[in-house]
Amino acid sequence: MYRELLNTVQSLQWENIGPHRKEILEPLISFIQQKVNEGKEINLNFICTHNSRRSHLAQVWAQAASAFFTIPQVHCYSGGTETTALFPKIAETLSEQGFTVFSIAETENPVYAIKYNENSLPVIGFSKKYNSPFNPVSGFAAIMTCSQADGGCPFIPGAEKRIPITFEDPKISDNTPEQRAVYAERSLQIAEEMFYVFSKIKK
Repeated sequence: MYRELLNTVQSLQWENIGPHRKEILEPLISFIQQKVNEGKEINLNFICTHNSRRSHLAQVWAQAASAFFTIPQVHCYSGGTETTALFPKIAETLSEQGFTVFSIAETENPVYAIKYNENSLPVIGFSKKYNSPFNPVSGFAAIMTCSQADGGCPFIPGAEKRIPITFEDPKISDNTPEQRAVYAERSLQIAEEMFYVFSKIKK
């Protein structure tokens, strides 16, 4: 893991997450643990309305957490109920927190490669619908990261389990002096919760 990213991880206090949030995270822990026990691949699809902010943060931090705790066969994806674009502040925030982020394609829906160490496969970040061919079609957990997607998508085809783990949208800070701090805070909250989840997995 990159040194700067490791410094960020070491600043996280995932055991101090409140009991209410731990209860919300328990179904995801159970899903992952079951797959580990069965020796099966663990496919996680993080879903938000626009696949532009929270779902990407959750996807990237979950992939990094699985590597940190050496949980094998974890594949993290993200999608939305509609396609927009990965919001540039997300890429910037992840970069500031220690990931290596570089652009693969600069279009209206840009594509980023996001790496947590020099030899890892990058997470490919771009906005797509949850049922994009890029994502798994069956046997995955659909993790709903925003209440709009959770309410607007009562059925996710192919999902083995549907798990609501919602976060406040950092978009509320756009075009304000607090934007950088709010995005950093939301990213670290998601990081803490994903690291908490993978810290509970018994290999």
